Amino acid sequence: MKSNLTLLLILSAFTGLAQTVKQDSTKKLEDITVKGYYNRQPLLRSVSAVSLIDSSLIRNQQSNSLVSTLNATPGVRMEERSPGSYRLSLRGSLLRSPFGIRNVKIYVDDFPLTDAGGNTYLNALDVAAVGTMEIYKGPEASIFGANTGGALLINPPGLGNNEVSISANAGFYGLFHQTADIKHQFKNYSFSFSEGYQKSDGYRQNSAMDRKYFQTFQQWNYSTAGNLKVFAFYSDLGYNTPGGLTASQLEQDPKLARPATPTIPGAISQQAAIYNKTIFGGLSNSYQFNPHFKHVIALFTTYTDFKNPFITNYEKRYESTLGLRTFLDYVQVRKDFKFNAQIGLESSGTKSQIKNFNNNGGEATAMQASDRLKARQDFAYLRLNFDLSNKFLIELASSLNFYRYNYESYFPVEIASKHRKFDTQFMPKAAVSYLITSDFSARASVSKGYSPPTIAEVRSSDNNINNDLQAELGWNYELGLRYKTKNNRFYANGNLFSYHLKDAIVRRLNQNDAEYFINAGGTKQQGIELETAIWIIRNDASFLTSLQLRSNYTFSHFRFENFVSGTTAFSGNKLTGVPESILVNSLEFNFPKAFYLFVQHNYTSSIPLNDANTVFAKRYHLVESKLGIRNLKINKTRLDLFAGVNNLLNVNYSLGNDLNAANGRYFNPAAGINFYTGLSVRL
Repeated sequence: MKSNLTLLLILSAFTGLAQTVKQDSTKKLEDITVKGYYNRQPLLRSVSAVSLIDSSLIRNQQSNSLVSTLNATPGVRMEERSPGSYRLSLRGSLLRSPFGIRNVKIYVDDFPLTDAGGNTYLNALDVAAVGTMEIYKGPEASIFGANTGGALLINPPGLGNNEVSISANAGFYGLFHQTADIKHQFKNYSFSFSEGYQKSDGYRQNSAMDRKYFQTFQQWNYSTAGNLKVFAFYSDLGYNTPGGLTASQLEQDPKLARPATPTIPGAISQQAAIYNKTIFGGLSNSYQFNPHFKHVIALFTTYTDFKNPFITNYEKRYESTLGLRTFLDYVQVRKDFKFNAQIGLESSGTKSQIKNFNNNGGEATAMQASDRLKARQDFAYLRLNFDLSNKFLIELASSLNFYRYNYESYFPVEIASKHRKFDTQFMPKAAVSYLITSDFSARASVSKGYSPPTIAEVRSSDNNINNDLQAELGWNYELGLRYKTKNNRFYANGNLFSYHLKDAIVRRLNQNDAEYFINAGGTKQQGIELETAIWIIRNDASFLTSLQLRSNYTFSHFRFENFVSGTTAFSGNKLTGVPESILVNSLEFNFPKAFYLFVQHNYTSSIPLNDANTVFAKRYHLVESKLGIRNLKINKTRLDLFAGVNNLLNVNYSLGNDLNAANGRYFNPAAGINFYTGLSVRL
């Protein structure tokens, strides 16, 4: 850490002697467009509750994690209970997700990252693999298939520039993150190769992480009408899991890993951890037959070697996925009328071989169970878009969803292959957007969401196949407004929604900490999301060249409905794991010579940690800051220098809690005040 700070000070001393490249640090809120997997569309006119995270928002945050970036978006909550242990929810709870990501559909470019079993290993990606993100909140089952939470579309960094870049940053608790990237364009062929390495000792005992990452993205424009793309990555991730603490253990020492009890060993002695080796590959072809018709087809495959030594067992899982997504796009343009339609199909299958053993100090010993499962998820979709006079936009979309799984057991009892098929689900969406003025739009939508149980829920750590779980489904009703000034200096977006979910899937733990899942009746989720951005100062030649304020607010009135567990009724209680209010404000100061200062404040209200609402995590104020200089030019080399601080107020909080935890082990304390510094070089 000391050597990195010294390097930062030495390089900063050269600032007066070096040239700075004038960057568009005062880049205004342009007529931003969103991709939405199809043709680009102005954000102002979008019929969906979509938020865009561009590269400027990502670069203001710490470069080794997406947590602060995503948590600044209204309606989004990302947790990291220890380094590498991600959880993500869009307008909902994390009741289904002890780790990993469920109930949200995630794509990287043209390729689904979510497997047919409903799980997504987002933590396999290095942050450097992310160029921009589009977040579609609320059920988007009409075009993205089974989900009730929404969809996240990740676009890799763009191709086209001939560039070599290297970056490294380091900080407290053994943090080190290094990336390297080469991009090149030769006539109609472009490629990038990237690698990343990240390690951390962690704030708590038994919370170290280590990830090696390699990625390539390539595109060949083989004609004026067609292009071929390849995206592939390999990730080797390992992180220790310290486990939850009780309130008294938290007060005693927040750095503790979960200690042993008279009957159950602790996290350190069992070497509790997760090891994930994943290789992913995708190939897509897009061809524009004529001005009206375009066809896109994407093939993707993935293989995961997953190991999880836990307190009570040692799980080994081998997963492979194969699938495709294809659609035909049609466009017809008249003087005051534009019609756009897509018809398509997404199909994938995931095979899982799962074995559980006794865990003897981090070593797998006697077998407890051995099963094989295969999930199959298919959906066909149709989307119609009518644009009248470039003012009134109507979207009608629907999908037919098919889901089934097979399973067979080998140990301790042999069970011949059995099959379970869920009812075919029709998922419609109707939405409108009206441009009241050239800068002000209103929208409304109604859509249905659907999410069957994932393989990890059907066959959870209690080693039983649960065929009683039903799919979640519900209707979402939404209104929204968007506004921007004519000079793009001010932007505002507001969403008001009411979502009624039936057969909500929730996690339970037995006394041995083995998990299982049940359907918990329903939930009624009503909320407000507000996001604003304003350039207080823009293109000024004085001491402060620009100043931007962003303010985002989320209000979540989420309640259980018709939920009875055993003899206890929880109807009317707050939905577990969901803070009622989140307010995030940030200021970006830009100075001459490309110096900048970014400050962000996140207020999160108290969080119910059990269904009975008898235990809450306290509210907290989280402040972080980053300062540096961008595009410092020395000869032909460009440098970015930065230093930052997390948790400036040194508050005690958890960045992820264990919900409905057995024996009161709810809390996963996060680090106090900590610093980092870094350098990136571009040639």
